[in-house]
Parts: sequence; C-alpha cells; structure tokens
Amino acid sequence: MKALMLIFVSFFYCGTVCTQTDPYKAEILDWQKEMDAQLSDEEGSPLDKKELKRFDGLEYYPIDSTYRVKARFIRTPNELPFNMPTTTDRLPIYVKYGEAVFTLNGKEFTLPLYQSQTLLSVDTMEDYLFLPFTDLTNGIETYGGGRYLDLKVPQEDFIILDFNKAYNPYCAYNERYSCPIPPRANRLDIEIRAGVKDWKH
Repeated sequence: MKALMLIFVSFFYCGTVCTQTDPYKAEILDWQKEMDAQLSDEEGSPLDKKELKRFDGLEYYPIDSTYRVKARFIRTPNELPFNMPTTTDRLPIYVKYGEAVFTLNGKEFTLPLYQSQTLLSVDTMEDYLFLPFTDLTNGIETYGGGRYLDLKVPQEDFIILDFNKAYNPYCAYNERYSCPIPPRANRLDIEIRAGVKDWKH
C-alpha cells in the first residue's frame, strides 16, 4: 500500500513540478486561452450567433518547440509600398520591411515580413510586423487560405518565429471579412503542424 502511495505522490509531484518548470508550454497555453477568449467574445467575434453559442474552443496542434525558430533578420530598406490582395476588393497598403531566414526540418527558408502603412499611425502599433504564410497543411488540417503570425520589429539581427502561435484570419470563420492573401513569396513547401487548426463549421 505504501509503495502505491509513493508512486501516486511521485506522479502528482512530477506533474505539478513539470508544469511549473515549463514556462514555454505555459506561455503557449496562455496564448491559446487568449485566442479562445477572442472568438467567444460576443462583441468582437467573427462567429455568427449560431456558431458562437456552440463554440467551446479552437483546435490546436500539440505544442512543439521545434516550430519555434530563431531566424536571421535582414532589413530591406527602400522597398516601395504595394497593395496586398485580400479576399475582397479591399487593397490595404503594405511595405516589405525585411526578411526572416531560418532552417526548419533540414531546409532553409526565407520569408518576407510586412509592415502595414495604416497601422503606422496607431499608437503602440508602429513596431508591428505582419507575417502571412501558407504551407502544405492548408486545406487539409489548416485553413486553406493560410495563417498569420504577429511580430514586432526586432532590435537585434534576429527574430523569433513561433509557429505555435500561428492563427487563422477571420475569413476562416466568416466569409464576410476581408483578409490579406499570403503573397507567393510567403509559401512554405513543408507542413507547419503547429498553431491553430482549421475551423470546422
């Protein structure tokens, strides 16, 4: 009996301590809770009333630190503003701010990072960078139109890309929204099995 109690206590202790000593996992779980809270908020949610009532959280890939990569950041000054295509006739103005060069699953990739010219005039958003991307999970396990990452202008010559925080555009939940379409240069020819999965209507 004592042996069984020791085993139980050991498992309980390990589970508690392991959770407490894994700040990265806790960070991603907090982010997932925040995503679920945004979708369940009646005022800001893209879900219609019927789907909002049955919403009980998004589906996520298992947290995998493999998809948290340290990328070399290359500033690309003197880029010209351009109109990024969206799922509607809206054409928001962006500028290519820089490039993230990284290796994942043995392959090297370069992803352009964009800066919204509209958000430059918004307080606290002047250092916001936008990374839309597509990968080989789109249309199978993830939203067919690709996913997004929110980033900040780095102060060093590197930037962290954490695909565990990849999220769906609002168009994945409601066709009434206008969402930027990831440019061809932001297509990845691998599976990014991290972040938010597709929304099952």
